[in-house]
Amino acid sequence: MPENILVCAAWPYANGSIHLGHVAGCYLPADIFARYHRLKGNNVLMVSGSDAHGTPVTITAEANGSTPEEVASSYQEEFLQDWKDLGISFDLFTSTHTDNHFSVSQDIFLKLYEKDFIYKDTMSQPYCEDHQRFLADRYVEGVCPHCHDGGARGDQCDACGNTLDPKDLIDMRHRDCSANPVFRETEHFFLRLSAFEQQLLDWTRQQNHWKPNVKNFTVGFLEGGLKDRAITRDITWGVPVPIPGYEDKRIYVWFEAVIGYLSAAIEAGDELGNPDLWMDFWKDNARSFYFMGKDNIPFHTVIWPAMLLGYGGYNLPYDVPANEYVNMESQKISTSRNWVINLKDAVQRYDPDPIRYTLSAIMPETSDSNFTWDEFVRRNNDELVATFGNLVNRVLSMIHRNFDGQVPSQNNVGTSEVEINKLAEATLISVSESIELCKFREGLTHCMSLAREVNRYLDEKAPWTAIKSDRDSAGTTLNNSVNIINCLKTLLHPYLPFSTQALHEMLGLEGGVEKNGWTWKSQELTPGHKLGEVKRLFDKLDDSVAEEELNRLGSES
Repeated sequence: MPENILVCAAWPYANGSIHLGHVAGCYLPADIFARYHRLKGNNVLMVSGSDAHGTPVTITAEANGSTPEEVASSYQEEFLQDWKDLGISFDLFTSTHTDNHFSVSQDIFLKLYEKDFIYKDTMSQPYCEDHQRFLADRYVEGVCPHCHDGGARGDQCDACGNTLDPKDLIDMRHRDCSANPVFRETEHFFLRLSAFEQQLLDWTRQQNHWKPNVKNFTVGFLEGGLKDRAITRDITWGVPVPIPGYEDKRIYVWFEAVIGYLSAAIEAGDELGNPDLWMDFWKDNARSFYFMGKDNIPFHTVIWPAMLLGYGGYNLPYDVPANEYVNMESQKISTSRNWVINLKDAVQRYDPDPIRYTLSAIMPETSDSNFTWDEFVRRNNDELVATFGNLVNRVLSMIHRNFDGQVPSQNNVGTSEVEINKLAEATLISVSESIELCKFREGLTHCMSLAREVNRYLDEKAPWTAIKSDRDSAGTTLNNSVNIINCLKTLLHPYLPFSTQALHEMLGLEGGVEKNGWTWKSQELTPGHKLGEVKRLFDKLDDSVAEEELNRLGSES
């Protein structure tokens, strides 16, 4: 019976480009997971979108002399092109700036308000006397009270990941004028988070399938006690408060952005002509997975579940496989210093699958990882070209050259053939188990280990020599090898969708790789099956690529 699998990827702020750290930490693991479950025959809905509201977008608009809507629209187009170029297979990548999202967000707001999980109160908020306006959290900067980093914002410290309130900051200042704001009273709406503290703690302690870092962080966060938090701000860009008299306030972005997972599912169903589709992924017969970086953990394991509990009737997150961070050439990624590789630039210069492969291999699943251009070149040349690509090329080329492009018969089956087939069957199970547990690096390791073993089998049997004296023996070797290459095609498809589709066609198979599903038969390519044209899967990169890319880091404005 197919499962309903909801794959949610964090909503990027629509004020800056996606970089390779974002890809490795969030979007690539979500895509691998979604592609695998589609191969398994499960019903998958993969959604996300641009986080179009909030102060990051307004700050960018002010700096550019444009409007927030223009900024958000521009980055939405860029993101959509990014996903297409890298093969990130969203079923819907939308935006928080849609009528649908406004409607769903306001519905949840009103329902929680009716249940007294949202209430009115006054709060003391930073006010800039020079600008004569209240300051949203991102307009306020200072020293983090937890880790003492000097670049903390009023909503969060990126250095330690703690959520903050502006009043927590030490040496608070207005980012636009460096003045020291004063605090004034203003009325806002608050989410009664404290009402869900024990319920969330009991629930979190039961999530034994969560990553230790996610579970431990969340338990610690909850044991520290939940405080009610304001969910509106004195701004004019965002989702309006659906209560008369508050036209100059907006629902705060951290509250409404997580609602995007639900509103996107509703929008996806509408676009597909099935308005009830979303319910398949938000009721009891579905599992939802939320992919993001570790800085977003509390929003998805505490705040969003509290909102769902308060609203009632919807699934809580099944898993939140948050990743750590990716460093760039052993330094922290910094867009301000241009110590960053934006995805739009990377896909202009290199094929998508080598990028996907390298980022999968260094995915920061349990600790921070490091991307280097030397490693990118090495993995492309030694692993994709020399191991997998060369295996494909020499097996398919020999079949074309010696058997008229038709899969030869399997005769004289010996111990080596039995063992290599058993290994392929075991690898299919191992990779499946790894991906199910969101251990994508481990899954990739299993794939490449099989590719290396097939190369060893091929070297041992040496069909290029055997063909001269024992045609049947050479045919048996090539039959086994091409069929296990067919297995590798399936195994690697979630990781390398472009090259595995090309391989699918080289194997003389029609349609998409997904058509065959997550299965493999040792004799699927039967004797006499006609192969397609052999083409090179991967291009070797010159060693100079690493030096050229290093020179770009930090040097371009």
